Amino acid sequence: MFEMVRSGGYLMIPIILCSIVAAAICVERFWTLRASQVTPKNLLAQVWIWLRDNQLDNKRLRDLRAGSALGEVLAAGLGNSRRGRDVMKEAIEEAASHAVHELERYLNTLGTVAAIAPLLGLLGTVIGMIQVFASIQLEGTGNAAALAGGISEALITTAAGLTVAIPSLFFHRFFQRRVDELVVNMEQEALKLVDVLNSDRLAESQSRSEASQAVGE
Repeated sequence: MFEMVRSGGYLMIPIILCSIVAAAICVERFWTLRASQVTPKNLLAQVWIWLRDNQLDNKRLRDLRAGSALGEVLAAGLGNSRRGRDVMKEAIEEAASHAVHELERYLNTLGTVAAIAPLLGLLGTVIGMIQVFASIQLEGTGNAAALAGGISEALITTAAGLTVAIPSLFFHRFFQRRVDELVVNMEQEALKLVDVLNSDRLAESQSRSEASQAVGE
């Protein structure tokens, strides 16, 4: 393995660094983008229980905001629930945009690695072929060792670059798709919160209006 890396030339160093960065990002994103971490399954039901029992105080609201991305979005809506539906939705959208930004962290870097790695391999190919033609110009085609060294460098760097780029591109698309699914789930949960809270307030206001009319009669 070490001989293969050494045969690839100095361009193997940035390719190896790209592979380390890509592997680290993949491990970190696998851990961070877990559904149980981003959109806990029973979180909205727990919020309903707190609202029903009048237990949603500032401490629980802070814990909700810090617990998960979905909790941050729901807390933004709950914190502005008394200001009307439009203000509540704006607060949720702002919190959701911040949550999406956090979910997409490092994905641009992973995509950059997927784009750069094959270019580094191609550069190694070009440098290796230059060495081959320079060797042919100086020594002719009789020095097989010199020719083999240049061709080897060209092939090894190309293979190494593609080996890093292909899984990096795959996981970049995979994580992007997972982020999209998590965002859709958060939007659905937030809309449920908005609809239920505003429907409850509408029913409450109507009942108060009917009660006041009855008193007036």
